[in-house]
Amino acid sequence: MRSNVFHPNRNRLAPVQQWLLDLLFVGLIALVVVQIEWPTGPARAVAVGVVSVACVLTRRRWPIPALLVGTAATLAEVIARAPATTLTLTLGVLMYAATRYTDRTRPWVLALGVAGVLFVAGMLVDAAQWWQLGTFALFAWIGGGAAVGDAARNRRAYIAEVTERARQAEQTREDEARRRVMDERLRIARELHDVVAHHIAVINVQAGAAGHVLRKNPDLVWPVLEHIRQASDTVLREIRSVIGVLREPGEADSTEPSSGLDRVPDLLANLTATGFTVAARTDGDARPLPAIVDLAAYRIVQEALTNAHRYGDGDAELTIAWTAEAVTVEVTNRIGLSRPAGPGGSGFGLIGMRERAAAAHGTVTTGRAPDGRFRVCATLPLHEPGTAHRYDTTGTGGEGDQQP
Repeated sequence: MRSNVFHPNRNRLAPVQQWLLDLLFVGLIALVVVQIEWPTGPARAVAVGVVSVACVLTRRRWPIPALLVGTAATLAEVIARAPATTLTLTLGVLMYAATRYTDRTRPWVLALGVAGVLFVAGMLVDAAQWWQLGTFALFAWIGGGAAVGDAARNRRAYIAEVTERARQAEQTREDEARRRVMDERLRIARELHDVVAHHIAVINVQAGAAGHVLRKNPDLVWPVLEHIRQASDTVLREIRSVIGVLREPGEADSTEPSSGLDRVPDLLANLTATGFTVAARTDGDARPLPAIVDLAAYRIVQEALTNAHRYGDGDAELTIAWTAEAVTVEVTNRIGLSRPAGPGGSGFGLIGMRERAAAAHGTVTTGRAPDGRFRVCATLPLHEPGTAHRYDTTGTGGEGDQQP
């Protein structure tokens, strides 16, 4: 069953503030009792004060019971033809609490019920006294307490809803980032399959050819080569059966190795055809790269230039630097301040580049260069290190991530 009372911890006021407010109400009640109720009789004044203070102090934990007790005490005073001003004033505070700390959707019904019961009882006991314009101030006081309580509750509900939406939006963004990482890893795995399958196919062909040539001495060579050929066939079948499920429906099942840095001129030609100019420069002597490094370098160049074309302002510069230990690719471009952020504005393209570099045991840095241009720099080792590079997949590295 759904409870209609909010948990006390949901109150936005701090405990110290709550007690200070309660002490203020108790002081006001004591002042009214001394000024108004005490002349009518000490015993009655003390009883009215105790009931009022008890209801005020328990209004947060038990708002509805406190309201019912206050209403009953006021009703008793009305029937006794001696309505207490203190209890009437307390009813407004109790009505506020009953509306503020519960989830009733129609507080006006509660306010109308309380005021209606008191008014009907007063009319039955002393119609002449209660049928006056001033009597309707009772409705205004009780209804005003309900209205203020409902407004405060709605404001708290609005703030809670906005906070929850912000939390869900942040969670959704994190989930989307993780999904993009997994999609990129699947893509890397499929391309790794292409590279490995290609080289194993070459081994298979070479083993078969060697077996054919060396048949003159089959006792020494043929059994070994036959085992090599059978092993390579087995590896190919296993790779196709395990990695093949990662391919999208209709995707070409090719064992040709994926693109490398030798395809960069074709990429630049395609970008030039669209009106985007890239100034390419090479430092050092190019040398053969491991397949995974070659593939990662090309994909990072492709992604960085695509982002520069889509979100940059003007042309871009591409530098490929070769050293004895690593190859470095760097793409810089002016940031387009007037261009709207596209779907990739959350940094997912940068996540993909980091995934690529990490798969090749390299690093990627992004951010603003000293000259104000946006810079993507990837350093990939020419030789695989002994331990894998640990990397970040949150996509937050680099100040001022460009809209990828």
